[in-house]
Amino acid sequence: MRYYYTADQIRVAEAPLLAALPDGALMRRAATGLAHVIAAELRERTGGVAGRRICAVVGSGANGGDALWAATLLRRRGVATAAILLDPQRTHPGALSAFRSVGGQVTQNLTAATDLVIDGVVGISGQGPLRPAAAEVFAAAEAAGVAVVAVDVPSGIDVATGSITGPAVRAALTVTFGGRKPVHALADCGRVEVVDIGLDLPPTPLMALDAADVRACWPVPGPLDDKYTQGVVGILAGSAAYPGAAVLCTGAAVAATSGMVRYAGAAAAEVVVHWPEVVIASSPAATGRVQAVVVGPGLGTDEAALETLTYALRTDLPVIVDADGLTVLAAHPHLVLGRAAPTVLTPHAGEYARLAGEPPGVDRVAATRRLATTFGATVLLKGNVTVIAEAHSGQVYLNPAGGSWAATAGSGDLLSGIIGALLAAGLPAAQAAAAAAFVHARAANISAADPGPVSVPTSASRILTHIRTAIARL
Repeated sequence: MRYYYTADQIRVAEAPLLAALPDGALMRRAATGLAHVIAAELRERTGGVAGRRICAVVGSGANGGDALWAATLLRRRGVATAAILLDPQRTHPGALSAFRSVGGQVTQNLTAATDLVIDGVVGISGQGPLRPAAAEVFAAAEAAGVAVVAVDVPSGIDVATGSITGPAVRAALTVTFGGRKPVHALADCGRVEVVDIGLDLPPTPLMALDAADVRACWPVPGPLDDKYTQGVVGILAGSAAYPGAAVLCTGAAVAATSGMVRYAGAAAAEVVVHWPEVVIASSPAATGRVQAVVVGPGLGTDEAALETLTYALRTDLPVIVDADGLTVLAAHPHLVLGRAAPTVLTPHAGEYARLAGEPPGVDRVAATRRLATTFGATVLLKGNVTVIAEAHSGQVYLNPAGGSWAATAGSGDLLSGIIGALLAAGLPAAQAAAAAAFVHARAANISAADPGPVSVPTSASRILTHIRTAIARL
């Protein structure tokens, strides 16, 4: 499990160490770890460390101090080190003195021979875009193709929300201290390395599943299981106009579960042709025994769709509402308010706006929490970084996709089918949504990379064929 920490939580954890350690010791501990990671990056990119060139772009305060101390340590390993001081009067004095004592050079501009740039402009307390002087330096680095290593957070990106409102650093690597911050999941920070500086950080409500977590919770049949005990999911999806949504949704449920999938809807003929193992019913009421229901993909928004959604939400079963089901629900929110059984809503930004009356805005975590509280449901807000919030616990799962390969028509139908299968198997709503989002993103990435040698755009039907591979590789 990965946990994410606010700036305030990090400061609270640092306080006992700052009180117990000699002045500057914690900074030097962080800088030692930073220097180690930068050395490894130099070796990976250039084949060595000694004789390479780095330039630290230094702001005021501790973040700039970390960068200067790291540059000092690298200078002792034979690296040619330069520093651009954005605010010379407020540069950390001890770090600057040490840097100069080993022969580090203060300069005004980035040289063409630079191998890496260290972003030490602002840390976790920074707000707003890069100021012009800093923006000019990093624009020059990007134009020259010089990779940037960010200290704690790429400057110009909001640490809490990952939002970018102006010029910002584009980092190839971000080195952070103690624990990850929300920005490391919510924004492009390049590869993120965490340096252990001895902070005592407890679990937080903001987290992400890793592959081991998903593997541990994914339902696998035991020796005494049968098709019923593994979970039976009912799919209420598709219409004459959109039969493909039903095919994709049921197919994903089939791929994700060893139990049974039942289907009721207008696309029954198409579904059974593609997935003969799916049990077809004449109506939602005739579906038979299920442990969870998926309603909405390709359903339409007419009276028949409203009747289907109403039927699903009046059951005492876990229900996932997706796509057209969300549009219908936005016009009839009373259907879900006060519902006792678990409900999962899976909007994209446009569907979120219909449900909430406003777009999610830059703080997608807060927005997802608000909607979850409003509807008393688990909300999965789709995006390059999927955000899943529970109504009552305050827990939020983040799932960075690592790419946008899943941003294709029909991909959401797959996700709802996977979630439905996991709900039917008995997983708690938020965990089911988070695990499904993890596997869904993995399947999209695998699909984009098949057949190689490089990743290329893919499609929902191709992603579907890679769901089982994504599960197998957990």
